[in-house]
Amino acid sequence: MVKAVQTQGLSKHYGHTKALDGLDLEIEPGEVFGYLGPNGAGKSTTLSLLLGTIRPTAGSAQVFGHDVWRDATELHGRMAYVPSVASLWPSLTGAETLRFLGSIHGSVDEAYRDELIDRFELIVDKKVRAYSHGNHQKVVLIAAFACRADLLLLDEPTTGLDPLMEQVFRQCVREARQRGQTVLLSSHILSEVEAVCDRVAMLRGGRIIETGQLEVLRGLAAMHVRAVVSGPPPSAASLEALDGVTAVDVDGQSIECQVVGSMEPLLGLLVPAGVQHLTTREPSLEELFMSHYGGAASAAGADGQADPAVVRAAGDPEGARS
Repeated sequence: MVKAVQTQGLSKHYGHTKALDGLDLEIEPGEVFGYLGPNGAGKSTTLSLLLGTIRPTAGSAQVFGHDVWRDATELHGRMAYVPSVASLWPSLTGAETLRFLGSIHGSVDEAYRDELIDRFELIVDKKVRAYSHGNHQKVVLIAAFACRADLLLLDEPTTGLDPLMEQVFRQCVREARQRGQTVLLSSHILSEVEAVCDRVAMLRGGRIIETGQLEVLRGLAAMHVRAVVSGPPPSAASLEALDGVTAVDVDGQSIECQVVGSMEPLLGLLVPAGVQHLTTREPSLEELFMSHYGGAASAAGADGQADPAVVRAAGDPEGARS
């Protein structure tokens, strides 16, 4: 089956800065794919390359089997893009902007667009210059979902939205999946990715460091364990000596620790102490994220590299091609 997105060795360098470095990525048709990484990791650069608005330094990228640069005109009719900061036309109203964006794309489900206007509570007769950042995002989200594109490229799409509107967005993503659309969601909102994505890739310094289903990725991070025993508890030193056991805290009869891998060695020490209560908790996506990035997940990016935001909703795609 032809992949919705496939890249081989995809790279983009700006002088000595490697914004993207040998990216190999495959996304299946109808999949909601989460794209995680600190600022500067290369997420926006990836989306720009898939849109064909910048040339790769090396490697290739295909969307539905078509080259993203050579077949850009054809592919743009099957794609919709939502940036984190939408540059719209201040003198137009929201309704005029939606009609204009629909005419540019060439396809729009008007009944669904009207439904989305109600669901996102967008006042469409106001001028765009009077809109807040959140309302700008509502406009481009409505336009993207209403065109029923085969591939949705969403780059931090919910910035500026309140929690209620974030829930509306998530439901729209689920509906897109049900219709067989493919979604590539770049986001820093980990709960958002956890709620809607089938698979996740973690990007750092322009390279993917992990990819897979959330359940598989969680297996790479520590499980939190809390036990209460009736007898003398094992010492912290004996627990820390076990393979995969870290962050041990022994407080009276209560024991807490983190475990990676098999629980059997830990249980071998706890059971003789008389386990009265035992709870385990899978790592959240946020904990998984921090286990890979830790303190490196700063605004400057894991390697201090910039991630040029070269694409804007109303930018000049021809001028960006370099």
